Amino acid sequence: MQISTSEYKIKPIKAEVRRRLGYPHPARVPAGLVAEMAIGISLDEIGRARDADVAYMRNVFPLLDLGWRREDCLAYLTEHGLAGTPRSACVGCPFRTDSEWARLRRDDPGGWADAVAFDAAIRHGSARANAAGQPLRGQFFLHRQRIPLAQVTLRPQEQAEADAPGCGPWTCPHDPADAAAIDAAAPGREVRH
Repeated sequence: MQISTSEYKIKPIKAEVRRRLGYPHPARVPAGLVAEMAIGISLDEIGRARDADVAYMRNVFPLLDLGWRREDCLAYLTEHGLAGTPRSACVGCPFRTDSEWARLRRDDPGGWADAVAFDAAIRHGSARANAAGQPLRGQFFLHRQRIPLAQVTLRPQEQAEADAPGCGPWTCPHDPADAAAIDAAAPGREVRH
């Protein structure tokens, strides 16, 4: 199974941009009409910066323009009374730590409910595979324990998660090597980007 950045992030963003521009699919967006998308990718993750693949969107990267690294962002947040701001991650990100899952459950009950529902929805495959009628094998889970998210016993530990990159709207910073490492640590957990 593939939890796809395209399926769960890029396609919905494009649909929303088209809606806000006043040209929902299948209407043609007029040439020259462009929505600017500000994406918070820092110098530490410059390899994630990409141009939009459609003419009606232009990606801009204000943190790159400022020459900021992650530590510059954290210093700015601290200076403005926002120290401890958690890294970003999709509600259904399989790379969340137990600390992040616990924070989601505690601080955002609606987000937790969405994650539990998403976890249940992927149990037997991705939305794209199911819609295409492709045969699916195995079971799929968001959490490394390979049980339904609602049944997971969370063991929060606030160690290195602050150093892990967060997700952006266009890419997930977790490359296939990261997914392979997680799969190796939890055999049978078939989550790949």
